Amino acid sequence: MKIFFSSLVRAVVAAIVGMLILEYREDTVRWITVASGILFFVSGIISCAIYYSGKRNADGQKVYDAEGNLVSAGLSPNFPLVGLGSIILGVILALMPVSFITGVMYALAAILILGAINQFVNLGRATRFCRVGLFYWLLPSVILLVALFLIFKPIEMAATPLLITGWCLLLYAATEIINGLKLVAANHQRKEMEKDAAVQEEQLPEPTDSLS
Repeated sequence: MKIFFSSLVRAVVAAIVGMLILEYREDTVRWITVASGILFFVSGIISCAIYYSGKRNADGQKVYDAEGNLVSAGLSPNFPLVGLGSIILGVILALMPVSFITGVMYALAAILILGAINQFVNLGRATRFCRVGLFYWLLPSVILLVALFLIFKPIEMAATPLLITGWCLLLYAATEIINGLKLVAANHQRKEMEKDAAVQEEQLPEPTDSLS
């Protein structure tokens, strides 16, 4: 029962998380974007702080002669371009998550549209020399439809992976409960077999000593 209770707890938690993701997947995408922006911002601040700390220590290690000429300079760190970029990206992600997601989706849609058009052109050229089956025309058509969906429903498309994740969590919860019930049944069967084996062992006649 302890094993089944552990499986039941995992299944309940997975089912709750899965239902929350399915219900609030678009909000989840926004909050994930905001959280990513905060992490980028914090990492950029740390990089800049380390840079200015190292620069201050390097300035303190400079050596001048009696005439004021610089004789030796400390090793100055490089300017943290990556840290500055992380700060800018973090601010954009944290303050404008919807605009960022929409922009990324539009960029992906443009790439897909150009790719689909290129495939249509190549297929059109191929028809001059051979017959092109319907299946080959279907693939770029699907790509074009996905691109159009990205343009008109960018946030919903960005939340599609979470939709799949939510259903997978619900499937995991159901599977966990079924496996737990199977383990309970198997454990009960094992105890019954051990009990039957013990009864049969008690019913065996005891060996008697014989003198020759």
